[in-house]
Amino acid sequence: MHGFAGVGTETLVRKAGVSRGALYHQFGDKTGLFADVLAEIESEVARNLAAVMLAGDQNDFVAAMMRAVDTWLDACESPQVQRIVLIDGPSVLGWARWREICQLHILGLIEAVLAKGVADGKLHPLPAKPLAHILLAIADEAALYVHTGRDRIAARTEVVQIFEPLIRALVKP
Repeated sequence: MHGFAGVGTETLVRKAGVSRGALYHQFGDKTGLFADVLAEIESEVARNLAAVMLAGDQNDFVAAMMRAVDTWLDACESPQVQRIVLIDGPSVLGWARWREICQLHILGLIEAVLAKGVADGKLHPLPAKPLAHILLAIADEAALYVHTGRDRIAARTEVVQIFEPLIRALVKP
């Protein structure tokens, strides 16, 4: 995978079979196209996260969140997700725009799960919005840690070992 900088506009339009004018009309420029691709990947990841969280015992908050962590780390094994979401996204779009796109999809999911857990009395009564931001930041950094690790299997094992007690600490005894 060449990344954003490694693929010129001419290559994009040729491979897509469209004119440069069509690209500019639809997306404004190559960066606009990239933002749409990022949004689509984030949407797909969010759908997968929601599906795995709902797949098991929904009364077991820790298990549902750990399934989400595993699914997120699995998604980040994809070269496409690594390059577009974790590496090129912040540098191409700028941190604020990248964050805005990523938060449209996954942040809302995390916030809704936390708010429901608090409302159901299963979680400590913490504000869901800032907690969702913190958990999303941890998940992104964990994915980068695994992605850049020399031994990615060991790095992932370490990350999962850290996540479980963090998530467990949110649950009321």
